[in-house]
Amino acid sequence: MLSISTLFFAQKKSNNKIFEVIENVPVYKGCNKNDTNKELTECMTQKIAELISKNFNTGIAYEIGLQDGLVEIQVIFKINSHGEVTDIKCTGPHSRLEEEAKRVISLIPNMERPALQKGKAINVPYVFPIQFIVGNTRIKKK
Repeated sequence: MLSISTLFFAQKKSNNKIFEVIENVPVYKGCNKNDTNKELTECMTQKIAELISKNFNTGIAYEIGLQDGLVEIQVIFKINSHGEVTDIKCTGPHSRLEEEAKRVISLIPNMERPALQKGKAINVPYVFPIQFIVGNTRIKKK
């Protein structure tokens, strides 16, 4: 029988670099808008990971018969100048998992403040890989 282990997320450090050139990164609901860009980015990443963990249906992997191992769905989206998540695109091992990733990412609430550059609201891209393990396979640390 197929079993799904705990859903986990990996925010690759290189993906955060996009925010390093932005004067004021978006502020996710519940994060402290007076924090540094780095702290705000970390807070947003944590909040998104919690939202996905709570709402992503890993049972789809069982339904479509995925083999044991690591499953990764790469999600790219924009936070527009109004603080809304838009243009969600996903790539993964199956279209049903991609659709589930889009559904869950669309649950991200509007930002308390959009990204600002020279005092003007701007659009920013964001990359978030969703990863989980199907079966009892263990991932070796590098």
